[in-house]
Amino acid sequence: MSIDRDTFENTSEEELEDLSVPDQALGFLAAHDNRAFKAHEIASQIDVDEGAVSTALSRLKARNLVEHKATYWAVTDDTERLDGYSGYERATALFNEQLGDEDKESWREHAPSEPHPSVESEQ
Repeated sequence: MSIDRDTFENTSEEELEDLSVPDQALGFLAAHDNRAFKAHEIASQIDVDEGAVSTALSRLKARNLVEHKATYWAVTDDTERLDGYSGYERATALFNEQLGDEDKESWREHAPSEPHPSVESEQ
């Protein structure tokens, strides 16, 4: 599941009302699976109270759906675990309905041919 920043900014609350705070937080992290965020950053992006997001993240961590290090949160890289979470499935279905299914081939066409410099520096 992935939505772009414009969608986050321009999607009404009504369109996203079927999603709980954990679903929204997990959806945001899954859409940005190559990054980790602080709870307040996630809260501001999904327009939800930071306390609610922090509680949701703790619950998602207990289910091993997100990872936590220091003050940062990231989605798990365990795709089987994500696929087994009904909220993730519900969020994916909602976003696919609103935005259409993702075209993996289109993503590949626009992917960079070289790794990001930060990946090279870690090797």
